[in-house]
Amino acid sequence: MGEIAFSKQLKVEQTPIPGMLLFDLPVHGDPRGWFKENWQRAKMTQLGLPELGPVQNNVSFNAQLGVTRGIHAEPWDKYISIGSGRIFGAWVDLREGESFGTVFTAELDPSKAIFVPRGVGNAFQALEDNTVYMYLVNDHWSADSQSLYTFLNLADETADIQWPIPLVECELSEKDQNHPRLKDVKPMKPRNVLITGGDTVIGKALRAALPSADFIDSSELNTSTDIGELRAWRQYDIIINANAYMKVDNAETPSGREEAWRENVQTVTDLARIANEHLITLIHFSSDYIFDGTRSSYDEDAAPSPINTFGQTKAAADAVVATVPRHYIVRTAWLIGEGKSFIDNMRQYSNDGLSPRVVDDQTGRPTFAPDLAEFVAFLVKNLQNGTPAEYGTYNFTNDGAPTTWAKLAAQVFAAGESDLAPVTPITTDEYQVENPDAAKRPISNVLQLDKVKLLGFTPKNWEEELKHYIKGNSHGK
Repeated sequence: MGEIAFSKQLKVEQTPIPGMLLFDLPVHGDPRGWFKENWQRAKMTQLGLPELGPVQNNVSFNAQLGVTRGIHAEPWDKYISIGSGRIFGAWVDLREGESFGTVFTAELDPSKAIFVPRGVGNAFQALEDNTVYMYLVNDHWSADSQSLYTFLNLADETADIQWPIPLVECELSEKDQNHPRLKDVKPMKPRNVLITGGDTVIGKALRAALPSADFIDSSELNTSTDIGELRAWRQYDIIINANAYMKVDNAETPSGREEAWRENVQTVTDLARIANEHLITLIHFSSDYIFDGTRSSYDEDAAPSPINTFGQTKAAADAVVATVPRHYIVRTAWLIGEGKSFIDNMRQYSNDGLSPRVVDDQTGRPTFAPDLAEFVAFLVKNLQNGTPAEYGTYNFTNDGAPTTWAKLAAQVFAAGESDLAPVTPITTDEYQVENPDAAKRPISNVLQLDKVKLLGFTPKNWEEELKHYIKGNSHGK
């Protein structure tokens, strides 16, 4: 058996393959043998190891010197170590991108370990009899998962791996001898983004901002008895949940209340479970309606105090999403986008010469869906570049001075081209008397935007965006 270096410090070394880390492990020996901490989450994550979240531990026993296995790139991460013996390890980056084809080799014994990211081809050659090769993975193996593998021939001339023992003298499987050469390998694509609720106002804007993302429409998501069966979740590293029950008044009825809790809480709970199981980042949309409106404005740390059923369901969903280690809660208000929005309704009244009665004591800022989607795309880009914004909650609306629904309606009317009836301002109390079945609304809906601006993202002014929205939807005249 090769000599093991005892009592080293835990150290990590970057390799030429992006994201792949080589560890020196402390091994403590005495006349009885040796001991090591083979994987130590807290210490290793401090040194840069991603959260591995292992779900399966595999052991390969190699009876003879020269046994050679690989080159396989699997759709999960691997943490490889040696129980006894030694190996010559060879890794080839088979991921789509500039590093495709990069090779790294190293000898591993019990004092070494290596983290191999998803999509990096892995192979090894036993340098001693009775070599025990072990690896943790963060997804379960299944027969159908093999269709997601990428393979490379052990003898590929481009990779030019310098095997210590010539392959003609080694024990190889027939499959490993017949894998394609590098020029014929189809690179493994990055894990994708999935938008749930791709047919909602936010979902449609997100599909435009993230055109390569996959999506699930609300009908498919909300009628599934087992959301876990809807997708092969290992294909995704980000889920953006744009699905929500948005009928605020109807949520106060018995049937609406049940539907609101099912869509806004149970479905989110299922997505949070999936995100936790597969180490997926979950991006979720919250609402100003989780607050009672008694403050002049709200920051991200304000405690929820909902005054209607819709707000209760959104506050509950926020609490669920916060249990996901990698999560963003994007809290927004007064959403305007593709579909029949408040502005579209006001334009119709304007065109028809009607004078709507509009609440004038609820304050807030509009949020235009394309701008909200642009911010989420900003978060996604940073995640994919390896420089994620701090996980947590971010308020997002368009910027500018707060306004009221009545003043917003008046600006829509002022953009018309004919003699128009004025907007009639009323109080929330008057509206409630006229609409006794309506849900209670918070008076103040102003969300503070300091935190999102600290990320280097500046929300656009809502009055300027209102002009663009009206101009871009001139077919409504």
